[in-house]
Amino acid sequence: MARQRRADEPADASPGKLIAIAVVLIGLVLVSLRLLPGSPFESRAAAEWGAPAGPAERATGAPGDRSSRPSPTPSPTPEPLPFQAKDLDLDIEGWYSWSVLDRRSGEIVGSDNMDETSTTASLIKAWIVADYLRRADDAGQTPSDAKLADATKIIRDSDNTRAEQFYNTVGRSASIKRLISLCDLTDSKVAPDGGWSRTALSPRDTARMGACIADGRAAGPEWTKWLIDEMRLVRGAGDFGIRKAFPAAERKTIAIKNGWIDRTREQEMHINCLAIGDTWTMGVMVRYPIGKGYEYGMKNCQKITEALLRPTT
Repeated sequence: MARQRRADEPADASPGKLIAIAVVLIGLVLVSLRLLPGSPFESRAAAEWGAPAGPAERATGAPGDRSSRPSPTPSPTPEPLPFQAKDLDLDIEGWYSWSVLDRRSGEIVGSDNMDETSTTASLIKAWIVADYLRRADDAGQTPSDAKLADATKIIRDSDNTRAEQFYNTVGRSASIKRLISLCDLTDSKVAPDGGWSRTALSPRDTARMGACIADGRAAGPEWTKWLIDEMRLVRGAGDFGIRKAFPAAERKTIAIKNGWIDRTREQEMHINCLAIGDTWTMGVMVRYPIGKGYEYGMKNCQKITEALLRPTT
């Protein structure tokens, strides 16, 4: 006869019920492990909530607690360049073009014809000296004091004889090809006769060449500061154009190299201006009838710059 179960004695559990109980218990254990910091089963929710979770975040509070996370610091708005891009309609005879490059972003603005080229004349001497200095350093050589004195004459006084000597040393037109490649120029060309004076450069590429000098690609890390310092000390007939548009106190901080020549074959004056500021580079070029003389173009380089400067408050 079967034994009668007492009221306080549990009934025998069926196999199905035992399995269900075991599953529930295992689930509770796994949930506990996922909430335990450092556990291999730890939840990935923190890493998926807006930003990756790191040890510091886990230590300071729950990942979902937005009040525990620091507010992002907004990036400061960069100071505007001293120039404002706009169309110019100036009373200038002949052809003129300009371009400005923001050294911080690489952005270039300019006139609609900023990709048109003109012959550089002495402006290209800044590159010739840079190329000479970089190549000497790459070869493990230090230019002699006499060579540096020659380079100073080329930059500050635009000495043609010394510039020709340096141009021969750096391989003549091979140097201009390096300029185009190293400085990422897109509009410029080697002169048909291979000379430095008739190198074809655009205002846009002039600004790019200025950036190439400023960031060290042109002269290399050893000589960039030396070259820019020399360009700030340009004097005499070559001291005109872009930096003359700035207040006197600022001019000494702006590096320049200009070019000016009368082209009898074309019966034109070619006047070119390069300037390097702390956050910008600029190229201005003008061409006009030869009979108007040098001063006309030199003053117009300055006039174009003045028309683009932001008003001072």
